[in-house]
Amino acid sequence: MRKRSAAAIALAAIVALTATGCSSSPESEAAPTGGTLTIGAALDAASWDPADAEFGNRLQYMQPVYDSLLHIDENLEITPWLASAFTYDDAKTALTLTLRDDVEFSDGEAFDADVAKANLEHFQSGTGQNSITLAAVESVEVTGDYEIVLHLSAPDPALLRNLALVAGMQASPAVLDDESLATTPVGSGPYVLDADQTTTGSQYVYTRNADYWNTDAFPFDEIVIKPLTDLTARLNALKSGEIDATLADAKSMAEAESSGLTAQTMLGDWQGLFIVDRAGEIVPALADARVRQAMQYAIDGAGLLQAVRLGQGEVTTQIFNPSSLAYDPDLDSAYSYDPDKARALLAEAGYADGFTITMPEFAGFTDITTVAYQQLRDIGIDVQTETVAPDQLISALLAGKYAAFPFSWGSSDAWQDILKLVKPDAPWNMLHSSTPELDALISAAQTSGEAADFQAVSAYLVDQAWFAPWYVQNNVYLTGPDVTVAMQPQNVVPYIWNYAPAA
Repeated sequence: MRKRSAAAIALAAIVALTATGCSSSPESEAAPTGGTLTIGAALDAASWDPADAEFGNRLQYMQPVYDSLLHIDENLEITPWLASAFTYDDAKTALTLTLRDDVEFSDGEAFDADVAKANLEHFQSGTGQNSITLAAVESVEVTGDYEIVLHLSAPDPALLRNLALVAGMQASPAVLDDESLATTPVGSGPYVLDADQTTTGSQYVYTRNADYWNTDAFPFDEIVIKPLTDLTARLNALKSGEIDATLADAKSMAEAESSGLTAQTMLGDWQGLFIVDRAGEIVPALADARVRQAMQYAIDGAGLLQAVRLGQGEVTTQIFNPSSLAYDPDLDSAYSYDPDKARALLAEAGYADGFTITMPEFAGFTDITTVAYQQLRDIGIDVQTETVAPDQLISALLAGKYAAFPFSWGSSDAWQDILKLVKPDAPWNMLHSSTPELDALISAAQTSGEAADFQAVSAYLVDQAWFAPWYVQNNVYLTGPDVTVAMQPQNVVPYIWNYAPAA
């Protein structure tokens, strides 16, 4: 494939990767308003404190009650929101936000520059998994009643996106430092959580915020989110009309469509191996790039995609999603299934007789690991397995217990992925791998923010086999007859403002 500009790639990905039942954005057509939107969620709500807010499934619980400083749409365009204007200085180390002066929280507290500063500092100093998204912010300066300046230690190409999502969420100053915020949300968003109708673990009911400043952007009078962790239960609820929309998977698409439901798809998580022991501290063989490359050649990603995900996705050998600035289509086929080449690379590296490695076995991935581990054994890599309980998996992985492991990663913004996966201090770079060459590439991408520099980072990671992706799978989302929804690149479920009543 010939290379295209980043903008063309992103646009093509967003258009081409939306499959059956594609609907236009609710903002692009005159849609009716009113009624109730009921969503079946794959996970229950957690903390209501914005400092604990997560991307992914749980973001839908927060967005009705918490406005963010900026806004992001289904085309990944960043626009003003609580901040009515935003400008960078030439060095991209000072971001000035002009704030709206007509916003108040649902408890009557006013929104201003001091409140915005307090919220940003609250988020940054919290223990939530996404506090890293404001790591580059050295200080927040109040320069007027409705103006703040974020001073950065270095350019942050993902900052605007993060301010449009969890890092920019605003809670009432009256409860910002109160323990009650974890259980009772108080924001300035388009809805308020109705405590009388809400039953924790069963349903969360949101009613309109009568004083909201931008009511037209949210067409439903009421939103209900029902946590239904079992997919069969979600599918049955959707078929019966109990819910209007829900997350599904490839195996449920045929049944859903035969029942008259609408299925939409968009490329989401990549699945493959994290090869984190790049210096050979746990398994010496992994210090040689040829060994890591052999592990990529050894596993039939195309076969796994077809057998396990029913072909719902695309084969890839890079960690960056097609909607990402770092995505380069030429890198999707850098490796192919070739066990003979894998064995030859092991022999070149001095491991003709193979080596032993211990990897985890965990619920939800055994259909993949059964095949992948055997294919590694077929080229001489003796994979020993340890069963890990679901509630211990993430802590075991982040502790650096395993030299390599299979996983599913929801790629997002290019810089965000680098911060979380690649930089020496990234939480998912458990053994702090780095090389001077990669450090220089990361620095260039951070400074320029240009697609070519981010793609150079991706090319290095692919060449050195820091990861061994097999494919990027489709997110599958189902809707009933009463709503339309636009899929959201870089998130497993749509954002709340992507839904509208059906015409």
